[in-house]
Order: sequence, then structure tokens, then C-alpha cells
Amino acid sequence: MKPFKHINARTVNEAVNALGAGKTDIIAGGTDLLGTLKDNILPDYPSAVVNIKTVPGLDYIRHEDGMLKIGALTRLSDISEDAGVKKNYTALAQAAKSVGSPHIRDMGTIGGTLAQLPRCWYFRKPENRFPCNRKGGSECFAILGDNRYHSIFGGMKSHASPCTQECPAGTDIPAYFEQIRSGNWDEAADIIMKVNAMPAITGRVCAHFCQSKCNRCQTDESVLISGVERTLGDYILDNSDKFYAPPAAETGKSIAIVGSGPSGLSAAYFLRKAGNSVTVIDSKAEAGGMLMYAIPAYRLPKDVVRKFVKALEGMGVKFLLNTKVGETTDPEELEKQYDSVLFATGTWKRPVVGIAGEELTVFGLDFLVEVNKWMEGKIGTDVLVTGGGNVAMDVAVTAKRLGAKKVTLACLEPRDRMPASAEEIARAEAEGIVIMPSWGLNKVIEENGVVKGMQLKRCVSAWDETGAFNPQYEVCETLNVKAQNILMAVGQRVDLSFLDDKYQMQLNRRGLIDISEDTQMTSRKGVFATGDATTGPGTVIGAIAAGHKAANGINRYLDVEYSNQASGASKAVSFDPVGIQNKQAIKLRELDTDKRSLELEDSFTPTTEEAFLEAGRCLNCACYAVHPSDVAPALIALGGSIVTDRRTISAEDFFAVNISSNTVLAEDEVITEIRIPAPEEGSKSAFIKHAFRKSIDFPIVNCAVKVGCTEPRVCLGAVAPTPYRAYKAEKVIADKAISEEVAEEAGAAAVEDAMPFEASKYKVQLAKVMVKRALLAAVK
Repeated sequence: MKPFKHINARTVNEAVNALGAGKTDIIAGGTDLLGTLKDNILPDYPSAVVNIKTVPGLDYIRHEDGMLKIGALTRLSDISEDAGVKKNYTALAQAAKSVGSPHIRDMGTIGGTLAQLPRCWYFRKPENRFPCNRKGGSECFAILGDNRYHSIFGGMKSHASPCTQECPAGTDIPAYFEQIRSGNWDEAADIIMKVNAMPAITGRVCAHFCQSKCNRCQTDESVLISGVERTLGDYILDNSDKFYAPPAAETGKSIAIVGSGPSGLSAAYFLRKAGNSVTVIDSKAEAGGMLMYAIPAYRLPKDVVRKFVKALEGMGVKFLLNTKVGETTDPEELEKQYDSVLFATGTWKRPVVGIAGEELTVFGLDFLVEVNKWMEGKIGTDVLVTGGGNVAMDVAVTAKRLGAKKVTLACLEPRDRMPASAEEIARAEAEGIVIMPSWGLNKVIEENGVVKGMQLKRCVSAWDETGAFNPQYEVCETLNVKAQNILMAVGQRVDLSFLDDKYQMQLNRRGLIDISEDTQMTSRKGVFATGDATTGPGTVIGAIAAGHKAANGINRYLDVEYSNQASGASKAVSFDPVGIQNKQAIKLRELDTDKRSLELEDSFTPTTEEAFLEAGRCLNCACYAVHPSDVAPALIALGGSIVTDRRTISAEDFFAVNISSNTVLAEDEVITEIRIPAPEEGSKSAFIKHAFRKSIDFPIVNCAVKVGCTEPRVCLGAVAPTPYRAYKAEKVIADKAISEEVAEEAGAAAVEDAMPFEASKYKVQLAKVMVKRALLAAVK
């Protein structure tokens, strides 16, 4: 083992304080911890180990106060041999006696066996060979590996899946995929709309960072999350009356939102859903901001945006268009008229690059907004687009489709670090766009005010050694590119035209609106800001997430009680054992290149059948290791509870799936006692276990039951990440005498919801038989 400090605690408080110092483990019997340290299985090694065997008064078995009390340091051998335990709490005595070997039972404590770590062989591989889900890693290696001893009742999350972590909105992608696999499209819609009000839009234009973190990338190719999201999004819009219903109650609060881009519309949805009166103000003739005016229709049909806006109107959101705040409307008046104001004005302004002849170039965003002005050959034969993001790609493809014979795109970044998505780069190249990475702008080539081209200079690095954007050039290496029009898509500036000498708010060093990180309130009380106006140009999904956060901040400010967060409770998750075998993602059906235009959408939404198949490829990256304790099911069956230095927890609520932990205990929390209520008169309990050998081995399946009482219980172990209480089996045996037939029916009911791996199907039959045998053993 590696060196560590050894602390002999004299009191529980001393142990708690030592554990609170961080990177510290606790040792009781040591049968689990010593092996963990010797094999170095965890990513972090403790700097200290706190010995609580030196704490007096934690080793006892008492029958008092109408219950059984067992000190946390009581050895398993003592529990298994105690006459009172054997007589009245038979399942516990039998479970304690089944643990390991006599030597282990003489060392192991009841507190230790409850808190032991998972027994998955990937988790237990020496030297942390497999940094799995339960260690804070990204995947459960058992899903596609050897899983014959793993869960037959699905997995559980110890933390958010990698795809969810990568999504700026925190979309629980595996959760809504699971609902789609079950045919529950409405439930899937409810999940995604907790964080994203416009999946029909993001399914088409989101950068989908989530796909780059999909664990399938390690073996074949990512799940096509964008395609499934798009199908679900279209389903939601087609049923807008159901999913964009007006709130059940009104709060009486009113909010004005200035700007109708993705951030403003996102905030409008969540604020209205909470029951507020919401008015969206925009200077354009139609709502949607960049979604309506900047993203080309071949990527995002305008009817999709209009449908979403109409759905918001159906919720009761009001739109005040062709209204420029700061010109036709005074922002101070808005503050007087409404309880709160949110600015989501976006980045519509042109940045200054500072090259000679820049005034002869065209701002790429203006080009997209005013694209109709460029019809009938006005684009010219040769066009140069500058910039490497998705806007630049949109500008380049639009120029090509307007009739330019040659479109060249130059950007500072190297090819592998271009900010545009791989999908948009591929679209551009498919249409013949010439991409020139690692080139910067030097000067416009012109004759008498007429553009002839651009001189580029080699960019050797777009970032400095700290990672900050700071382009470095090789000024001696230049290149002239012929062009009749130069379309600049190298960034955008925030629109702060509503600010003046009378109406001001604090800006940050970048010239953006300064906001509170927690609430998004500006320096003006009750005035909030969100989206690109606070961050600079970003992604659609980033703007949606920011709008949601701003809505939450406004609700808190107005004392509006509303929660739209997903439940954090652990629940079993599953995947499709057949679907995960599909190595290839579905491909979006697309128009042939020669049939593409500015108005028709390039691709088609996957059918519900295609989306179902693709959702089946999701691994639902959770932990599928089983809970190893023999004593745990017995405690749950007997209605026990665990007492710590600060609280009492029912045994059923005690076990959890957390990183490097099987319990709900805090890092500095210590088990002090186990309590089990005295049994009802006539009740009986039993525990049985199946393992490969009678000693040493951990269970393949175990089962504890309690019968002959008001509330009979059946609990299985080693079949799920936490002990599995078989409620359906309990329902079968309620108010019935246990017979062979009843016991068999209960066994079948216990595994009704099983969802095993192909290799672990045998455990389903084992569990069924174990329930039957345990019930019959109890009545005998």
C-alpha cells in the first residue's frame, strides 16, 4: 500500500472531524478497505485512514425500547450467533452468517458491510485500470463488456451522462431516449422541455456538442442525437396545444422581454409557464431574431420558427413587433410599466477588423438578412467569405446558391479547430466551397473603389501560449484571392443601442452587459439581461440555456414559486440490448446537391420508426454493478434503519449509487447504530443466498423476506445497483397464507420488471426461485 497517516479516533466526533479534513477513509473491520488500498482501485488515494475500532461503546447487541439495537462495530459473527437475533430477527442472523468466511465474519462489522463498495470486476480492477462510471468516469464498461453477474433491473446514475454534461442546457438525453424506446413520446417531450422549449429548432441548428461526448464514439459512431431530437421536436410542434398550454394559474406579475431571439423566446416560455404575463418586444417585423433572419431557410425553415412563435402566443405570450426600444419606446418607461424587464438584444452589430479597404466589404450578417437584394446575379462570379464559424458557412453556401461560380472561405483557425460544426463544413465542401484554413486578412485589393480581391497573410497560430485568442502571423507569406464581393463573417458585436446618457447600466471589460452570475440581474434593480448581449456571439442552445436561467432569476426576484427542474431521485434506467448492437447511426435523408436551393430544407426529419431505432443505440450510460451486501436486503425486509452521528435513515433510503460510494452518507458521516423494530406477533423472516461456493463468494442472487405480518416484505440483493424491494411480489402475498403456489406466483411477480443483459438472463430465473424458496423457508 501507499503511505498514509493512521488516526486512532477516541470518539465519534473525533472521527467525523478527521473525515471532514478531506481525502480520508474510515476503517472498521478493514475487510473491504484494505483490499481497496492494496489494489489501488480508486482514482484518489487517501492521505489518512481513521480507525474507529478505538471508539468505545459501538460494539453491542441490545433488545430494548421495543427494538433491536446493534452497534456499528458489532462483528457479523456475534450477530449471527446471538440467540435473540436468531429467534426474532432470523433473516438478519442468516444474512450475517452467509457473509464471506468465518475469518471475515470475525473481522467484518455490520456498519462496514452496509457501506462496502461495489463488486463489479471493472470497478475492482487493480490500478484503476477501468475508470468507470462509479469512479466519476464516463462509461460503464459492463454494458458492452462482460456483464454476466450484473444488474437484471437496469442501471442507476451516479452522475449525469457525458452527453448531458456537454449540453449547455443540461438536457437529459438518455432519459428522453428511454421514453422514446418505450413508445412514450409525451413523456419524452416533457423531459426535453424542462430545459429546452424549442427542440424542433435545436434538432436542426444546434451544434450538438453532446454527440462528440457520446460513449459510442469509443467503439463505432455517435448516436445521432440531433436526428432523434428533431423528430421529437416536430412531434411537439404538431401537438402544440398539448405542450404549449397556458398556465393553470396567473401570478399577477408582468415581464417585458426586449429581443425575440432564442434566448428571449426561451425566457418567454419559462416565464409564461410559471404564470407570469409576458410581452416580447422586437424591432423586426417578425419574431425569432437570428432564427428568423440570419439562419438560412435550407437549414431552418421559417415555418418552423413561425410555428414555435405561434405556440408561444397560444400560451398567452404577447408580441410587440416593429418596435425599437431606445427609439420608439423608452426603456425607463418599460421599467415603470412592468414588474421586471429582460434585455436579450443579441449581437447584430458589425465588428471593426481594422484592415485597409474594410469599408468596401459586406457584413456577413447583413448579407444573410438582406439576401433577397443579392438575387439575379448581383453576388458576382467570385466571392470571398472570411470567418470559420457556422455563420461563415451559411454565408458561403448562400453565396454559392445565389449563383457565384467560385466561393472561397478563409479563416484564422487550422482545419481541426474551426469553430463551425463538422456537419456545416461538410455541407460547404459538398457544394464546392474552397476552404482555406490558417489565413488572416491583410488588405482589400481594389481599383478606384471597386473590389478586386483580398490579400491574405499566413496565420501561424490563432491562440497564444495561455490559450487566449491572439493571432500570430507570418507577414512575409501572403496570398491574393480574386473576389468581386467580400463577405465578412468574423464576428458580431452586441446591440446596446437602447443605452444612452439617460439610461445606463454597467458593462464588463468586453463591453457586454454585466450581470449577476446567479440571477442574471444587471446593475439596475429588477432589470435582467441574457444571451449574446452578456456573452458575445454564442450557440443557439447556449442562448436557450441562458434564457432559462434568466427566467429562473426573474421568478426568484418576483417571489414566484415555480420549479421546472427534473427530479434528482435515483431510478432504474435501461437500454435496448438489441438496439445497442447497431454500430451505424441512421443517416438523414437529404436533397440531391443539384436540387438544393435557398428555400427548401436540405434534409428530412427522421421518421418515428427511424428515431426509435436510433434511440435504441443509446447505451444509457449508468452503473449496472450490483449491490453486494448480504445484510442490506435483510435490514430492508425487517424494516430497519441506520443511525449516524447526525440522523436516522430508513434502510430502504440508505443505499444509493454515488461516485465511489454505495450509500447516502456524507464524506464525514459515520454509522453508529442499526435499529430494527420488534417483530409483530406471528411474523417470520428468512434469508437465502446463491453463490458459487458456500464461503468467500459474494452473492449471485440473495433474498430476504418477512411474512405473517401487516406489511410483508420481499427484498432481493445482487440483482440491481441497490437492494431491490419486490413490491409486486409483496402484493401477491399480502393477506395470503404462503403455499407452494403463492410462493411461485410471488417469485414470478418479483421479476416482472426485469430487464437483463443477454448474458445475465439466467439471474432472472434464479431470482424467481430464490423468492419462492425464501418464502417457503420463512413459514417453515
